[in-house]
Amino acid sequence: MPRQRLQQRHFQRHRARIRATCAALACALTFVTPVPPALAADPAAIPDEPLAEQRGSVVRHEGGELVEEPIAASDRQHWAFRPLARPPAPATSDAAWPRNDIDRFVLALAERDGLTPQQSADRAALLRRVTFDLVGLPPTPDALADFLADDSAGAYDAVVDRLLASPSYGERWGQHWLDLARFAETDGFEHDKIRAEAWRYRDWVIDALNRDLPLDEFIRLQIAGDELRPDDPDAAVATGFLLAGPDMPDINLKEERRHMALNEITSTVGAVFLGLQIGCAQCHDHKYDPISQADFYRLRAIFETADLFGKSAAGRAVRESGQTQKSFLAIRGDFRRAGPELEPALPRVVNLSGATIPATPENSKGSGRRTALARWLTAADQPLTSRVLVNWIWQQHFGAGLSRTPGDFGVMGDEPDHPELLDWLATELMRDGWSLKRLHRQIVTSATYRQASRPQSSEWTVAQTAAAAANWRRSCEADPDNRLLARRHRRRLEGEAIRDAMLASADRLSPGRGGPGVMAPLPQALVATLLKGQWKVSEDAESHRRRSVYLFVRRNLRYPLFEAFDRPDTNASCPRRDVSTTAPQALAMLNSEFSLSAARDLADYVQSNAGCDCERVELLYRRTLGRAPTDDERRAAEKFVAADGDWVALCLAMFNLNEFVYVD
Repeated sequence: MPRQRLQQRHFQRHRARIRATCAALACALTFVTPVPPALAADPAAIPDEPLAEQRGSVVRHEGGELVEEPIAASDRQHWAFRPLARPPAPATSDAAWPRNDIDRFVLALAERDGLTPQQSADRAALLRRVTFDLVGLPPTPDALADFLADDSAGAYDAVVDRLLASPSYGERWGQHWLDLARFAETDGFEHDKIRAEAWRYRDWVIDALNRDLPLDEFIRLQIAGDELRPDDPDAAVATGFLLAGPDMPDINLKEERRHMALNEITSTVGAVFLGLQIGCAQCHDHKYDPISQADFYRLRAIFETADLFGKSAAGRAVRESGQTQKSFLAIRGDFRRAGPELEPALPRVVNLSGATIPATPENSKGSGRRTALARWLTAADQPLTSRVLVNWIWQQHFGAGLSRTPGDFGVMGDEPDHPELLDWLATELMRDGWSLKRLHRQIVTSATYRQASRPQSSEWTVAQTAAAAANWRRSCEADPDNRLLARRHRRRLEGEAIRDAMLASADRLSPGRGGPGVMAPLPQALVATLLKGQWKVSEDAESHRRRSVYLFVRRNLRYPLFEAFDRPDTNASCPRRDVSTTAPQALAMLNSEFSLSAARDLADYVQSNAGCDCERVELLYRRTLGRAPTDDERRAAEKFVAADGDWVALCLAMFNLNEFVYVD
């Protein structure tokens, strides 16, 4: 019965998508507005009529009249466009399992479908999970020993606080944000020229996250730091977000370069902060979402008073030109075909408050347009930004967001499996002063996060193990995709975390932080594919062992281990990385020079820091897998080194275990 209900929900979701697609096709073929769907359950929460300044307009250009459809109440019935409301945490039959309100939302849906969530993972697995999640590194043997020895009620909370206070936290979560920011230290395209100061933006992100700069301020500075804090050089660096994408400075037509850059900035802002594929409206009205081509160019007009290509001590930073720029719709997206002139404005369908953008510069230091956009993005009545952010953060902890299309909250995206939890988290983020660390703490201390990823644990009784196995079978049968979160998935590490873990296991990870990106040695065959002089290995050998977030990011080349493990293309914002299983991953882990070097370093470490082979095997397991070996594992390892004496081969084998690259 639970599975039937879940299948029915999925059928209804796909049926809604099909209807939306058919309606859009009918509209395109007949040039009439599709019949609006039924009214929302609470029509009072959605305006019956569009606001006056948001009504469709008729503007003239050389080809005749451009008619823009108005935003109707039915357009705003889509779940992501509705006003945010804070739902109360539901009551549950099991009062013992929930640790906080997150668990009450999850448990209520599980109980409705007859499922029972899993018990907590064993302590060693939980420590490894939360350590990788928050700082991107394995727990040290000392941290493991201390945690296992501390049986106090607050032991786990103390670990979470320690990890959130670590400077490694910003490095871990900075890499996640850089995926969204399409960060690289080169321009891309044919010549892929180096951006000498691009690293300053990366360091700003890491520092801001470590300081727990409120997320609303974090966003505002990246949109309009130069306007909001004109005397603060760091605020100018923050605007590097807007210019972090690819660029073609040697293009023949400068007008085309600017057109491409403005379109890319507009598309990225729409995707990252609104979760909407606004870029699809560059050449024509969006096929599915209520976003017109005029909406796109009105949003783009916000950035048109900015100087995008001027040189600055802060690197690639935005500055205002101090001039009013006329903005035009580009017919068919062609910069050479200027359509009607447009005033800067926000996307109508989600501008519920009717916020406006200054049409003329306020003063010589700034137009105020980006400031108005930044404040609107983080306003309490703006329905998308906080939803998009908490969904993205949830995804980093669980492998999938509450909506499984983090970059598309439009009508073709996935509806959230826990819509009330999503809205509760979005409002909770704002209630907690937009503190990302507080949000992390709520998530990782929840019973939902702490569930076991397999139906067994050495810490469970026989009865608990039997109950866990039965609950696991029911959950897998009724909810194979684990949308109800009644169990935990194992997750593979990203390439950066794998590399850092290999260095950390051998105690060879360099503590160096910040500064220009490091060019570590690469295979000669790979360097030969670049233009002459495009990869000059950094002279400081120790810097080659710094954390992966500090390695030089060339847009036209990815570090081999990262490419094998699905590092995204930096030519576009990436809200969710692919997770593949391929033969090149095994080849890179087994045969690359980096893997062999790390294995040699680890072999030297365990031989130098433990006396007998028994102690060395114990140390090896604790440093690589975050746990003690079983008796069978210990005997097998001791037998291997006794026969061959090859500790390097054993260390390389440990790096190639599934358990090393996956986290329970």
